[in-house]
Amino acid sequence: MKTARNVYVIGPHFAKHCKMVLLVTAIVAGSLFIEALAGWYYTGTGTEQRSAVYLFVTPICYFIAAMGVTWLGWYGVRLAGGIKSLVQLLKTNNSPNIKPTGNAIINELGDAINEHFGDSSICVAELEKQIRDLQIKIQVSQKREKNAEAIIYSIRDAVIVTDEFDKLLMANEAAGKLFNFDIKSSQHKPVGEFINAGENKFVDFLRQSRQGKVQHKRLEIDFSIDDGLKTFDCIVSCVYDENEKVCGVVAVLHDITREKEISKMKTDFVSQVSHELKTPLASINAYSEMLLDGEVKDNQTRKEFYSVIQAQAKRLNQLIEDILNISRIESGLIQVKKKPISLTILIEEQLQMIRGQAQEKNIEITSQKPIVFDQVYVDSDMISRVIVNLLSNAIKYTPSGGSIKIETEVDEIARLARVTVTDTGVGIPESELQHVFDKFYRVSTNEAQAKGTGLGLNLVKQIIEKVHNGRLFVTSQVGVGSTFGFELPLATAEVLETV
Repeated sequence: MKTARNVYVIGPHFAKHCKMVLLVTAIVAGSLFIEALAGWYYTGTGTEQRSAVYLFVTPICYFIAAMGVTWLGWYGVRLAGGIKSLVQLLKTNNSPNIKPTGNAIINELGDAINEHFGDSSICVAELEKQIRDLQIKIQVSQKREKNAEAIIYSIRDAVIVTDEFDKLLMANEAAGKLFNFDIKSSQHKPVGEFINAGENKFVDFLRQSRQGKVQHKRLEIDFSIDDGLKTFDCIVSCVYDENEKVCGVVAVLHDITREKEISKMKTDFVSQVSHELKTPLASINAYSEMLLDGEVKDNQTRKEFYSVIQAQAKRLNQLIEDILNISRIESGLIQVKKKPISLTILIEEQLQMIRGQAQEKNIEITSQKPIVFDQVYVDSDMISRVIVNLLSNAIKYTPSGGSIKIETEVDEIARLARVTVTDTGVGIPESELQHVFDKFYRVSTNEAQAKGTGLGLNLVKQIIEKVHNGRLFVTSQVGVGSTFGFELPLATAEVLETV
């Protein structure tokens, strides 16, 4: 306000001074004009008249003109100095410091300019500080935005961010792979344009969530991908601005295909275990009730009932033992006691136990002569269980009068020992070979051939592949027979020395 007041005070003085300059200029011009008229009159009149007029008027005119020109020159020098100082100030853009010039009006003008530029300098400094603060805030905001983008891009789950018009704002690489679109070229485009038409359910889910203004919404959606159908857990969250209005939507898609498969496997496992447990329990319960009710009068029938109960109890015990062993192996809690041992010795020990079952069905079992070096570093109890399971399986599915051959082979180059069990049984269809080692799986065409739980071969697979880092294999032909076998690394010389 003070600066403005000074400007208003200086203005009238400066205008008055300009009027004086104009007046003096007019007087000088008038004097020169009168002198010119006097000269003209001097040339057109008599001598006496010319001398009186010319000699009197001309000096006066010259004197007045000289004084006016002198005064104008003096003032022009002062005014030029003030203007020069002001011009230099404006060029350097520094705070003005106009020195007194000796003229009150010029000095007052300089003071007003000094004060005005002083206030302006303070204002400019404040604006510069605000600009620096804004620059820092912008840099911090940009850094936070980059960090947020880096976090989103590093997430393994698919992430898609849209605005209030369902246009893509941001997406990570996982989302691009899932929906097969280019992230950069798809930005600021409606999601319905670059997401496959077959995924309309997901696009509609985004739109409905935004329109419904629901803070969180969840849905399981199936997507058809190159490697098959996959299930995703889709969580959509609305983003609100400072006015509590929805300004966008964030969608996170987590692949739960494996989780659902595991859940289904657990459900199937419980169902199969329940079924397998019920069968022997039902037999035990039925026969024991008949014995308790006194329905059996003779000793022979009573012994048969006892025999059935005992067999079913063994079957039940075997089932529970197999389940526990598989569970221990899968969880890594089973105790393994490895030592070097000959496979031929293990096979001969198990053949003595299993030959009785083969003789009951009139099945011939043959084995080869002992191999010089077929020692493996294994848990002997577990490998014995593998051999028994393979031989028992062959006996179950080989008709009476058939044959079974068990052989051992050593590959010195590959440092492997190989055991094969070949039977002349019913065989397995080629389409079912890949499932024979699954839990509770039984070949549908052979279920009537023999009873079983479907856990024996799975236990064999766990023992050979997971515990001993070996390999299990099978070949079969329907009506001809099957060959089950496994490979184990030979015990090295270093292992033999340390035992």
